[in-house]
Amino acid sequence: MSTAPAYTVVLDWLERQLRSGELRVGDKLPAERTLAEDFGISRASVREAVRILAAMGLVRSATGSGPHSGATVISDPSAALGWALRMHIATRSLPVADVVSTRVLLETQSSLDAARSDVPERTAVLEQATALLDRMDRPDVADAEFHCLDAQFHFQLASLGGNVVLETIMASLREATIGYVQETVAATSDWPGVRAGLQHQHREILRATLDREGELAARLLREHILWFYALVPDEAGSTGSE
Repeated sequence: MSTAPAYTVVLDWLERQLRSGELRVGDKLPAERTLAEDFGISRASVREAVRILAAMGLVRSATGSGPHSGATVISDPSAALGWALRMHIATRSLPVADVVSTRVLLETQSSLDAARSDVPERTAVLEQATALLDRMDRPDVADAEFHCLDAQFHFQLASLGGNVVLETIMASLREATIGYVQETVAATSDWPGVRAGLQHQHREILRATLDREGELAARLLREHILWFYALVPDEAGSTGSE
């Protein structure tokens, strides 16, 4: 019968501390030596726990000495989820087609929620989304920046629904498929045409969102995502995603 690795006691302890409020975002973890003594494990096991927590987006480590050294509690769930999803997509355990279908479900639901939502920052968010598209229209914007702005645009619209969990998962899905975005662009013979098509679609989506036409925005988002997804098939017969 296998036993759990020694470092799991630190993970369980941190979960309890966070749930109880004993530790909060911004707090420092006890020193490595202290944790090792408290739990009767090696300092190597404590370091392994901290590395895992960092990969999970729960702590940030700083080397050296002084007030800024050690591990600090943070909360960056989308980065951790995106990294994990990307790795599992690479193993083919998670088909890209299924990942994209999930993104369609989430973004369309988000557009419906946004049409009904009145978050205080709605006007500012939509102004920022408009500014992002204006920057993407500039001919001197490199492809890498275009993709980054594209991701920010979608995230801005998703934030209008006011569902933090949905926003986090959406950001993770986009992070997980970034490799397929790059592969699709590299394999596309008419990227300038595709880029112009994406921008036209973005503008239509933004217009529907501004007008609170949730059903229309949801339909446009679905068509937008699947249009890009269908551009370039991979060797397995599926395709990449925006």
